[in-house]
Amino acid sequence: MLKAQPNISMESCSYRHVLEIISNKWTALAIYAMEDGTIRYGEMMRRIEGVSQKMLTQTLKQLERDGVVNRKLIPSVPPVTEYSLSPLGESLIPIMRMLKVWAADNYDSVLEAREEYDSQRVRVKNEVSSK
Repeated sequence: MLKAQPNISMESCSYRHVLEIISNKWTALAIYAMEDGTIRYGEMMRRIEGVSQKMLTQTLKQLERDGVVNRKLIPSVPPVTEYSLSPLGESLIPIMRMLKVWAADNYDSVLEAREEYDSQRVRVKNEVSSK
């Protein structure tokens, strides 16, 4: 019997590469922060609960590198940095909204499934250990 050749490749799968961009929680939150237009760095820091300055800076640099975000430095004292979504980044908004709706509609089901799975695992473990 011939073994099927793999048709899903980690290297050639552009889907995987795109997921790397948007699957980070800080990336998604930064994109949501820019959804309504240009935003200053300090305002973004205030809007995104729990993000550190280092993490936000790294996230924005990566998004800029990926072509999702535009960065504008305004020479002033102190300097002001503004961020906005590029056209490529704006094209992500409908997709991110759909993910947000799916999460809101289905997260309770995910939690229930996790609890069910975990309780079954505990039950099986207890049965095995009691033998």
